[in-house]
Amino acid sequence: MEEDNHLPTPATSSSSAATDHSDPSLQRKHAAMIERLSNLHQNRSTRKPDPESNSTTSFLSRFFQSKSSIESTLTRIRQTAEPQSDPTLKPELDNVSISITNLEKLVAENSFSLPSYEVRTCLKTVADLKQFVEQVTCEVIPRKKFAFKNKSAKKIPVQKDVAYENRMDTESQGSGFRILENSPGFRDKKNEDLVKEFNRDNDGEIREFVLSDLRHCDVRLMGCVSALFVNKLIDCKVYVGPVFGSVLIEEVENCVFVMASHQIRIHQAKGCDFYLQVRSRPIIEDSNSVRFAPYCLKYDGIEKDLEEANLGEETGNWSNVDDFKWLRAVQSPNWSILPENERLGTVDISN
Repeated sequence: MEEDNHLPTPATSSSSAATDHSDPSLQRKHAAMIERLSNLHQNRSTRKPDPESNSTTSFLSRFFQSKSSIESTLTRIRQTAEPQSDPTLKPELDNVSISITNLEKLVAENSFSLPSYEVRTCLKTVADLKQFVEQVTCEVIPRKKFAFKNKSAKKIPVQKDVAYENRMDTESQGSGFRILENSPGFRDKKNEDLVKEFNRDNDGEIREFVLSDLRHCDVRLMGCVSALFVNKLIDCKVYVGPVFGSVLIEEVENCVFVMASHQIRIHQAKGCDFYLQVRSRPIIEDSNSVRFAPYCLKYDGIEKDLEEANLGEETGNWSNVDDFKWLRAVQSPNWSILPENERLGTVDISN
């Protein structure tokens, strides 16, 4: 940098000595170059670094402060809440969900200036927080209204949904559906209409249900189930009433699903359409060409079933899809919103 300061002096002297003999246009160009060098040196000398401009350290500090605050709030709710008497629980949990959404937006806004490892770590943290808030919600929101008529609430333990979440995690890690061999369901069917109505007075308790190895089948499930497991379906149409807990879908192709649930996870889906009403954001992994639209199912008594399952309110989450294998800030190319002119109308499965 000191060489820049000394350049003007000899250059200026040479320029002065040559005033009577040099081309005037060359002199002007030379003077302009000297002025640029001088200004460049001055700017470098006075410019101060901005330590807060999108630095990784600043971002991580803000991110983990928010994460700790969210975890502290959820832990406090879980430890102190009285589900049967506290009307403030739902608004507080809704606020926590908003905080998690804002945290996810913060990662997206800073993703281009962060190392890829930090982006992956932060997105995984956000996903864990979403699961945490869903588990706490299942534990502390009153569950008595979920019971069937004339049956004891003891048949639907508060922790049951958490157990289903843990089971879903096990399923998604490659264990398949072997542990569900004795669960009721439709299996190994082709070209059939498969109908099941869950009778709230006679079934005794909410049951899980399995759909496995189906081809070219229409499936209609009316009433409520506790959890739904779907595996290896091709060219099927599946219409499902409310699911109290979670839905896990694996290895499906060219299918249509119409379902309402608290959580929906989709693995290895190709060319499928999903019409959803869901409490949390749908999750896809290793899927492509999947499209999403709002729930459109109807049957006699569905409004009451949705209310009992705490799924009567439209959350808009059907269009807020998380692709766990897509870590960039822009939307994943593996899913899209189903155009309105291609959507099903209301599907009535009463008859």
